[in-house]
Amino acid sequence: MTWSIIAKDNATGQIGIAVATKFFAVGARVPHIAAGIGGIATQALVNPYYGIDGLKLLREGRSPREIIETLIATDAGHASRQLHIMNAKGRIAAHTGKDCVDWCGHLEGSGFSIAGNMLAGARVLDDTAKAYVANIGMPFAQRLIAALQAGELAGGDKRGKQSAALLIYGEEEWSDLDLRVDDHVDPLAELARLEAVSRERWVHFRKYLPSRKNPAGITDRAVIDAGIAAALEGRQ
Repeated sequence: MTWSIIAKDNATGQIGIAVATKFFAVGARVPHIAAGIGGIATQALVNPYYGIDGLKLLREGRSPREIIETLIATDAGHASRQLHIMNAKGRIAAHTGKDCVDWCGHLEGSGFSIAGNMLAGARVLDDTAKAYVANIGMPFAQRLIAALQAGELAGGDKRGKQSAALLIYGEEEWSDLDLRVDDHVDPLAELARLEAVSRERWVHFRKYLPSRKNPAGITDRAVIDAGIAAALEGRQ
């Protein structure tokens, strides 16, 4: 009932997951990312612990294939689950249970992994991949959304549309971007609108927040406002 893409942006080192479905609040359960380590998307009859426990195993240095084998070994419902993982080195593994609803499957490329179930057909993943590759010059967040929009034009979730999400992590343990459209007639269009809004202030403001390198961050509001104004002026 979902398709998703996990990718790493070589230009920034960011890891991102974009996902869309005909189901409520997909962003609350499918995407899981550990900064600088990797990403996991757990879907179909979703098992949230695939994401929670999977990230622990990624942090321990386990390979994506080892993690999948570990997770499904203790889950009697694994035949109804779909899961794909990509670590920071670009290693990928996926599991699509035999009871997942057609069309279902997985596709991987250089620096990205795409998986889906209950889709209109294999072309959904193919066109998602083609768009991601073709838009290499696009900013990472926009590139991920554009990839899903191409998959939606190919039929997307065969039941229709309801929710979408975009999650991106950079160097810090908190997200660079976490956008969720929980219930909307055109969730990917709304996700694209929210991403555009994030560039009005948030993406410029986040650089002033506390980081591991600068635990206090920047607290002088005059400095923050001037920096944001300069960034916006330079964008025009």
